[in-house]
Amino acid sequence: MADSSTQSIVIAAPPSRVTEVICDFPRYTEWAEAVKRVEVAEEYEDGYAAQVRFVLDAAVMTDEYTLAYEYSEDISRIEWHLVEPSRMQRTQNGSYDIEDNGDGTSTVTYTLEVELSVGMLGMFRRKAEKMIMDAALTQLKRRVETTDGAR
Repeated sequence: MADSSTQSIVIAAPPSRVTEVICDFPRYTEWAEAVKRVEVAEEYEDGYAAQVRFVLDAAVMTDEYTLAYEYSEDISRIEWHLVEPSRMQRTQNGSYDIEDNGDGTSTVTYTLEVELSVGMLGMFRRKAEKMIMDAALTQLKRRVETTDGAR
């Protein structure tokens, strides 16, 4: 059974800059430490990625998988799901919700639901989820706030 976790972080940049970094999949290897390779496999007519292949190496877990993406019209919500089960995951559903705080900052809420193919005790799974989410949000924040284009 998959459990869902949600965390939020405030980033010192407008939503347009946050979504620019999130949607620039080929550059994930520059800032998302566990991501070793990314390939946009399919795009929508507007140029946004429709399917993205990832190779992940998080020391205790390695995996290769493809995610399908959908975007709200104003790109304030980016959702994904696992296209087919991988070696480590049965399912993965997630989203970023990006809210404009009106002061040049954005609140990013990350929701992730993963069902692993391998068994893991509940307390270890929750600790792993927290570590993954903390890393994803802090690495996103660092990338948005410290690269060209950040305001």
